[in-house]
Amino acid sequence: MNQMNDSPGDPQGTDTANDPALHDVAEAPATPEQRIATLEADLAQMKDRWLRAEAEMANVRARATKDMQDARAYAVQKFATDVAEAAENLDRGLGALPPETEDEPELLRKLRGGFAGVQKAFVAMLERHGVQREDATGKPFDPALHQAMAEQPAPPGVAPGTVIQAWSAAWTLHGRLLRPAMVVVAAGEAQDASSAA
Repeated sequence: MNQMNDSPGDPQGTDTANDPALHDVAEAPATPEQRIATLEADLAQMKDRWLRAEAEMANVRARATKDMQDARAYAVQKFATDVAEAAENLDRGLGALPPETEDEPELLRKLRGGFAGVQKAFVAMLERHGVQREDATGKPFDPALHQAMAEQPAPPGVAPGTVIQAWSAAWTLHGRLLRPAMVVVAAGEAQDASSAA
């Protein structure tokens, strides 16, 4: 029986003396100090890789948590936009009623009071769920919250760039804009001079 072909560690009968991988092992540092230094360098490299992998996993977990929180907070964004439109329409309906007078019919007074109560409760319910309404009148123009629909000369005592009239309010969901306020902005002096020319 040929010992070289029958050995269990060498199933194909190759000569281990000619294996280049074993020559690399043979060329390993000869002294224990060199071996320890090599192992310490390998350990430092593996520790660095491990720390980087742990940091990456922490970033992935943090990103996933934030994405999940955002998904929960903003899942109803489309619905909230539609509901904000309904609140605006209710507000317009209240504004369309004739001005209140002392001799108005009792039915009109009850109708106005009922609509006002519904509108107040509706807006309070929206606020409980993170939908906020912001009136822009008198505030500086903010392109993140306001959409300028027109520009008019600034009235006396009003700084240019101030919202002088809001056609609708700005609506946000947990701080994210749902609908910008449609506003009229006070024009600056440079624009007044150019329009006069």
